[in-house]
Amino acid sequence: MPSYRELNAEELEALKRELEQEFEAVKAKDLNLDMSRGKPSIAQLNLSMEMMDVLHRESDMICDAGIDCRNYGVLDGIQEAKQLLADMMEVPKDNIIIFGNSSLNVMYDMISHAMTHGVMGSTPWAKLDRVKFLCPVPGYDRHFTITEHFGIEMVPVPMTSTGPDMDIVEKLIAEDDTIKGIWCVPKYSNPQGITYSDETVHRFACLKPAAKDFRIYWDNAYGIHHLYDDKQDYLIEIFMECKKEGNPDLVYKFASTSKISFPGSGIAAFAASDANLVEIRKQMRVQTIGHDKVNQLRHARFFGDISGMVQHMRKHAEILRPKFDTVLNTLEKELGGLEIGSWIAPRGGYFISFDAMDGCAKAIVAKAKEAGLVMTDAGATYPYGKDPRDSNIRIAPSYPTLEELRVATEIFVLSVKLVSIDKLLGNL
Repeated sequence: MPSYRELNAEELEALKRELEQEFEAVKAKDLNLDMSRGKPSIAQLNLSMEMMDVLHRESDMICDAGIDCRNYGVLDGIQEAKQLLADMMEVPKDNIIIFGNSSLNVMYDMISHAMTHGVMGSTPWAKLDRVKFLCPVPGYDRHFTITEHFGIEMVPVPMTSTGPDMDIVEKLIAEDDTIKGIWCVPKYSNPQGITYSDETVHRFACLKPAAKDFRIYWDNAYGIHHLYDDKQDYLIEIFMECKKEGNPDLVYKFASTSKISFPGSGIAAFAASDANLVEIRKQMRVQTIGHDKVNQLRHARFFGDISGMVQHMRKHAEILRPKFDTVLNTLEKELGGLEIGSWIAPRGGYFISFDAMDGCAKAIVAKAKEAGLVMTDAGATYPYGKDPRDSNIRIAPSYPTLEELRVATEIFVLSVKLVSIDKLLGNL
């Protein structure tokens, strides 16, 4: 099939009639498919079910430090859980705090604390006339929702193939002391699957912000979420890089087991410098007596160590890889060479980022919904839900079964073709 851009109006109209017949046939099936969120599938959740048997009524509930995990105490996490998550995050165990079930919750708390109490003695953000955050785009919608919730002004920064455009990042934060942070998903980014290059991470570590309370919010959500054994991205560890460059306080690092064990019932971790942790522990002493140590013990005993966790993630990859391959192969087969869309083939993470022709994303998502396929709202990958080009669509292949995914991807490519033809006809 030649590029749609090479077709004349008559050829486009004829193709549209043919595709509309296919689309109506799909609609008649009255399907109900969902590719809207990056949720693990039932098969993935089943991988961790043995964790439910690790602890039982006869279990020894005493952690390595000799503390009964059923009782109060241990503010920042039991040692076994700290070691496990420290190894996963590639940071020293002493620089880790174990929180509850969600790293997103920890990020919210960090922003909330900065708003009400400031960062390490700085003026609370709520008392400032203006507070800004840099937001690499396309990016993670829930990050943007947090900053929007607190009334923080979001400044989009374009993503490149090696991470955020660091020329823009360096210039903005050096000149503007109202910029207090930047959101980052540095490995297998949401939604593009991009991993920051060595140079990008090094430039982050060397940042010289005008605001002394500026922090990098480093959400390494997909640090060990590889799809392939033989081709995996590598990411320089930011915490030690900042320390090496004399900027130990610059980064907050977040991770969790949400897409490793059970979403909503995992454990989250936060890593930062000694000085940052002094402040965070002070806040925690007011907020809680300690998080769920029973769950921490359960995770530590189930995985054993980082090797056990890596082996566990290979099982996840065996389930996810065919799904990603199905979507990517269908996109290439059906849309390759048509010049109506582009996409990135990630090596890990949970998403595939699709860029349609400008002005088409919302119409494609709406068209897919007509045929029973729910997708993430177009624009969700940009602050305030406003994609200036209306082109980016996040595809989430993880939750549907393989057969459901084949049908869903067929609906998606049909929607892309039909909306693109209308766009091209409108331009003639």
